[in-house]
Amino acid sequence: MARIAGVDLPRTKRAEIGLTYIYGIGRARALSILSRAGVDAGKTVKDLSDDEVNRIRQVIEEDGGVEGDLRKEVALSIRRLIEIGSYRGLRHRRNLPVRGQRTHTNARTRKGPRKGTVANKKRATAKT
Repeated sequence: MARIAGVDLPRTKRAEIGLTYIYGIGRARALSILSRAGVDAGKTVKDLSDDEVNRIRQVIEEDGGVEGDLRKEVALSIRRLIEIGSYRGLRHRRNLPVRGQRTHTNARTRKGPRKGTVANKKRATAKT
């Protein structure tokens, strides 16, 4: 099993798709990494030789910005926005959409499940 940047790549997938399991590598970047390493993108991960895996690993290390380092960088950027009190930082702090999306409807992924309406609100206020 190929292990690159601390991630076990799935053996049955093509190299192009397998590299996308690494945080910070999408399809386009995976294709460019494979072409620079001189590896066929259609080859499955289990068919990659140790030499090919080492070349892929070397190209990824040259580029930088994957897995732990990238996650840390993103977290620090968000923390900086929160600390300086920017609008985007406030949106991050409140767990609301950051990029201008509407929240009256939608945004359920970011806001979480709906809060139920208070049942029998009129009766509750009438008793007191």
